[in-house]
Amino acid sequence: MAGITTIYMPLLNEGTAVWRPVTAARINHEAFQVLGPMPDDEEWAFAPGSVVAVAPHLFVDGRSGFVAVAISP
Repeated sequence: MAGITTIYMPLLNEGTAVWRPVTAARINHEAFQVLGPMPDDEEWAFAPGSVVAVAPHLFVDGRSGFVAVAISP
């Protein structure tokens, strides 16, 4: 079930909830490896190379996607 896809990364220290679309490699149906690079002027919740668990999220504009929520066990 491997493949490259887009997930949404929470940005830290933005003052409000902000998500950056990032490229990730699907490891299995529950885990994705975050691919980089991370821009110098951003602080991601999980660094490139991290394997993360995701959760579905409905954004304010009506789009939906998977948001990185934790390091995958």
